[in-house]
Amino acid sequence: MLKGIIAAMALGMALPALADKGDTNKDIKDAAADTVDNAKDKLGTDSGTDKAKRHMDKGTRGAKRKARHTKNNIKKDMGVK
Repeated sequence: MLKGIIAAMALGMALPALADKGDTNKDIKDAAADTVDNAKDKLGTDSGTDKAKRHMDKGTRGAKRKARHTKNNIKKDMGVK
C-alpha cells in the first residue's frame, strides 16, 4: 500500500511537467465519455437521477474543455509556452 501511495505522489508531481501539450489526452477522454453518455441517453433505460447526474457531468466536462481551450488560446496569443 505504501508503494502505491508513493507511486501516486510521484505521478502527481510528474504530470504537471508533462501537461499542457494541447491537452489532447483530456479532450480525447472527454469525447469518449460524452459518446458513452450519448449512447446511454439513446437507450433511455436509466432512472431520472442517473440521467440527471450524467447530464451534469457532461456539462461539467464541456465547461472544463472550454476553459482549457480558452487558457491555451490566451497563452498562445501572449506567446507563453
